[in-house]
Amino acid sequence: MSIKGLEAGYEESMVIREIDMEVEENQVICVMGRNGVGKTTLLKTIIGILHPKEGSIHYQSEDITKARSSSRAQKGMGYVPQGREIFPKLTVYENLLIGLEAGKQKKIDEKIYDYFPILKDFAKRNGGDLSGGQQQQLAIARALVAHPSFLLLDEPTEGIQPNIVQEIQDVIIDIKNTSATSMILVEQNLDFVKSVADYLYVIDHGSVVYKNPIDQVEDDEVYRYLSV
Repeated sequence: MSIKGLEAGYEESMVIREIDMEVEENQVICVMGRNGVGKTTLLKTIIGILHPKEGSIHYQSEDITKARSSSRAQKGMGYVPQGREIFPKLTVYENLLIGLEAGKQKKIDEKIYDYFPILKDFAKRNGGDLSGGQQQQLAIARALVAHPSFLLLDEPTEGIQPNIVQEIQDVIIDIKNTSATSMILVEQNLDFVKSVADYLYVIDHGSVVYKNPIDQVEDDEVYRYLSV
């Protein structure tokens, strides 16, 4: 994916400005920044929920800047929004079936249950009856059932107990090691970022203020932009 000069916002308010980003196949990019600096707006623009006011997005050599989010999903893009947004009145299994609609898969791959065994145990339980961490597992699994080639995750570890954070970390690493899937991950936990990412971007006031390969990231420099 190639993002050039991306600017987007809400009505007359510009939230992200002149964002340039390159994501290679099988690469995990992490985006960090304080609350309200434009991280979620960036993901919503990439997936097509918001349309950019300026700039371009190319995916698999195709200009998708004006494409609908449904079209992007059909091209292999998956999205796990902040706050999970599962269907609370549907069962776990029914939530996963909805995820299949975004891709060409006809049935749920057993590997999804290998990643998150609790979802198989609770397949008939309503999504709204799960704990917050279990709902996050369901939201990620629902995106994965379509076998996306590009996955966007918005703060997947926020408010999640440590054992489930570890499961999510293991899943991201396994996907990275066993597929060609690329990912952009918004995250606040730098230790988590350093365990899964290849490259880090930091956003402040809607613009990229820091970027580096993960093995060259200096913690003090990153925290300087994250402090209030």
